[in-house]
Amino acid sequence: MIRVRTSLAVPVLGALLICAMVVATGFGAETLPVGSVVEVLTHRFTGRIPADLGLDTIVWQLRVPRTVLAAIVGAGLALAGAAMQTLVRNPLADPFLLGVSSGAGVGAAAVITSGLFVGAGIWALSGGALLGAFVAAGLVFLIAMAQGGLTPLRLVLTGTVLSCAFSAFSSYLVFRSPDPAAAQSVLFWLLGSLAGADWTKIALPLGVVAVCGVALLLSSGWLDALTMGADTAASVGVPVREVRIALFGLLAVLVGVLVAVSGGIGFVGLVVPHAARMIVGPRHRNLLPVCALCGALFLVIADAATRILVRPTEIPVGVLTGLIGAPAFLMLLGRRQYRFGGS
Repeated sequence: MIRVRTSLAVPVLGALLICAMVVATGFGAETLPVGSVVEVLTHRFTGRIPADLGLDTIVWQLRVPRTVLAAIVGAGLALAGAAMQTLVRNPLADPFLLGVSSGAGVGAAAVITSGLFVGAGIWALSGGALLGAFVAAGLVFLIAMAQGGLTPLRLVLTGTVLSCAFSAFSSYLVFRSPDPAAAQSVLFWLLGSLAGADWTKIALPLGVVAVCGVALLLSSGWLDALTMGADTAASVGVPVREVRIALFGLLAVLVGVLVAVSGGIGFVGLVVPHAARMIVGPRHRNLLPVCALCGALFLVIADAATRILVRPTEIPVGVLTGLIGAPAFLMLLGRRQYRFGGS
């Protein structure tokens, strides 16, 4: 398998991401020329007064926050997917394995169907989803620890079972709701959407993804050891139990925040880490930055596509990532040269 040096992959992917973000900003109910987008961005970054205030509002206040949030969420989900696959040593693991997404779905369904946290305004839905995500992660942690610790098999089984239970409870809340539009609202949120993005929703996910990304990068040596198994990791001095607990907590916070602001966008955290391993190999020092850039690039493109495929309406971005991710993952698995871990 031909691998690319990280020193080459990172700048190339970074340039592609910037170009994709600029082009994607032009897509919407009305397509804007790339030149107009660049003009608005130039005025904003240089501090000059924009010539067309209406165009400035559309680009800077509506579309740029959405594109930036897509990049942040895509990068975070890809990082979480790579770390989750390492934590449970399973190539089929994705960021939602801990039941965080299903727990967030319960919180979101409760807000939509019963009006909880109505006093929080635009943050009600995200707040309810975040609370549900943390409750779900806490239950998975407590049950796994009570039954023998955070072993890969126990995490997979506990997370899967509780995810099913949370999904069933979400369905129950929708079924009991007197609002006929509740089911559609909950379904749209569960499938993931970035339509409600604005500048106020950027800071929290950006900070969480940045901090968690740096933490994962700093612990890349321990993550490499964990991929070889607990016994091997312990033999080279890795505090396996403590690292697993810390990694669990980090992933719970990272995925919980991302799901709270974007809903359940699937396949990004499953497919992108495998694609990144094929580019730079399995070592986390190389894998994590490429994962983040590939995830950001993938979701920016996917979100732009949701705005133009069925204009003037749009489809949930999770639908498109699933339609793209499923065949892409099967193609990756079909490559004879590829095995999980890159060996």
